[in-house]
Amino acid sequence: MARPQFRRTGFGKDDRPELSAGWQTVYAGFAMIMLSFFILLTSFSSLAPSKITRFVSSFSDAVSVLEHGSNIEEGKTIKDDEVQLLPREDLAAQLFEQVRQASHAEGLDQVVLQRTPKGVVLTLNDTLLFDSGQARLSEAAYPRLEKIGRLIQRIQVPVEIQGHTDNQPIHTNEFPSNWELSTARAISVLRHLIQTPEIAPERLSAVGFAEFQPMVANDTAENRAQNRRVDFVFHIEG
Repeated sequence: MARPQFRRTGFGKDDRPELSAGWQTVYAGFAMIMLSFFILLTSFSSLAPSKITRFVSSFSDAVSVLEHGSNIEEGKTIKDDEVQLLPREDLAAQLFEQVRQASHAEGLDQVVLQRTPKGVVLTLNDTLLFDSGQARLSEAAYPRLEKIGRLIQRIQVPVEIQGHTDNQPIHTNEFPSNWELSTARAISVLRHLIQTPEIAPERLSAVGFAEFQPMVANDTAENRAQNRRVDFVFHIEG
């Protein structure tokens, strides 16, 4: 009797079809997207809202996902009207123009305006506010500070009041050095300004720099007079 013949069916070890490696690429891409997403979430948790909004706007413009980087869909905006989406240089220029126009509107004369990395600096010579070697406001100071107070009310940014002296030493019971004099002058201005109800005290700060941040070299009487000053620094927010 003939022995039945059996045939092996299916694939052997060497006959199985090769699986495509495309799924690995897809999976790796998905993992990278999720990793990037969680990194962005962690970063956003430590950023101010205005910075997050500027990032979203810049990213959207770069990849052309959102029209003008401001709208997700018709009638729904992702930014508040008060949030500035301009580069820091443009914000500084805008703030400078606001301070310039407000100073002109208030009739502030004998002031100097300049832009710095911190923001906009409005400078008053010390003789416009104080008598020589004193930190008590002079009578002539009050009308000018009233105008500056209204200017600060109009421009809602933090303002730092800085006292500066020349390099001539001072040794009195009240002011052992220029540090005490410059700081006391800045605080005198601050105390007067916070008496204005419309100015929130938390927007103001005062600091003295003595002779260590001169505008020009302290090599002539005219230059030393220029260095004796009070600066009002309008800070860029964000």
